[in-house]
Amino acid sequence: MAHNKYLIVWLFFLCNSAVAFADNTSSCYRIEPWTIVGIIFADVFLTLIIVAITYRCASIRREKVENADKVYMNVRANCKK
Repeated sequence: MAHNKYLIVWLFFLCNSAVAFADNTSSCYRIEPWTIVGIIFADVFLTLIIVAITYRCASIRREKVENADKVYMNVRANCKK
């Protein structure tokens, strides 16, 4: 158990030292704010389209089930006569 604690402390120190000694002249890839806004807008738009299509398909299926029950009940009522 004590070895695990030393390993974790050593790894933490190693990671921090790697960040501290890194070359600060290199820059990260920068994403423009409008690009992020566009990605978020497209994601929300596609999500709403998926929700609308799913709701419409579920409504059609529910109507078919309700209509099938009505037909079944009418056929059954006609059979009793």
